[in-house]
Amino acid sequence: MPTTAVADQRRDTFRVSKHKRSLPGVRTRIRKTLADWGISGTLADDVTLSADELVSNAIRHCRVTFALIEISVSVQGQALLVEVSDPDRDRIPRLRAPGPDEESGRGLYLVSQLADSWGHRHGRHSKCVWARFVIADRGC
Repeated sequence: MPTTAVADQRRDTFRVSKHKRSLPGVRTRIRKTLADWGISGTLADDVTLSADELVSNAIRHCRVTFALIEISVSVQGQALLVEVSDPDRDRIPRLRAPGPDEESGRGLYLVSQLADSWGHRHGRHSKCVWARFVIADRGC
């Protein structure tokens, strides 16, 4: 899908299947979109890594068998927003503090450290986990 630009708001929204093999394509698409918007460096790294973690969580935890995961990256004023939606409305993300020997469970913690804020909201038939990055504070 093409990136859309309307006035001061830029948005790229796309869907991928709920499979680990989708992750490289997600990272590539987000990197390209950010580069097209002139966003690079640490901010691009943080956004890409956060999106990767949110999509990984959706793939791992969504209980809907043939689900599509929707990813949206947008610039809204002085903020960049990453939103990852899946159709498993009842599985709410939970920030954990995994032990040093645990092999997983650090995704949301990492997002909470990289993003200026994060959270989730419910849609009628889905949930969306989002991460917000203030552009002005980081530079591009």
